[in-house]
Amino acid sequence: MKVEQTDIEGVLVLTPKVFGDERGYFFESFNQKVFNDATGLNLNFVQDNQSKSQKNVLRGLHFQNPPYEQGKLVRVLKGKVLDVALDIRKDSKTYGKHLTFQLDAIENKMVWLPPGIAHGFVTLEDDTEFFYKCTNFYNKESEDCILWNDESLSINWETKDPILSEKDKEGKQFKSFSSKF
Repeated sequence: MKVEQTDIEGVLVLTPKVFGDERGYFFESFNQKVFNDATGLNLNFVQDNQSKSQKNVLRGLHFQNPPYEQGKLVRVLKGKVLDVALDIRKDSKTYGKHLTFQLDAIENKMVWLPPGIAHGFVTLEDDTEFFYKCTNFYNKESEDCILWNDESLSINWETKDPILSEKDKEGKQFKSFSSKF
């Protein structure tokens, strides 16, 4: 597994070793030992989540507040997304900065998002299946959301009219947000 550091401390791009031939391909999508050795992390994933969305569905920017914060290992099983990571760790030198990644089912790249990173994605193809492993269980009372199109963040979602949930339409403005990280 190849591991790439990003401009936000702790956010990693992971590329698995894929074995392909005329029949198709094979790769280990997750191996705890390989992950730990490659990243230097020692994590316990406790929950897997999966979504299927039509093209132009935007989900995010989501996170869970302490003490129920989650680290997430995200990837695409089918289709393609523009994935967004926003640093909400108030003591971080990149607080308020974001990164975008194109993830798809061809390259099979994954992104590790440590706790304190708000996460979102927009689907770029119909029937996109998105998958992520979490280091903590879902806790409704601790979930929170930053407004996806907050002007102060200047995130280019590559879409002008996304399909949103009510929760995502009512996310918090970043300027008025008080981080618990």
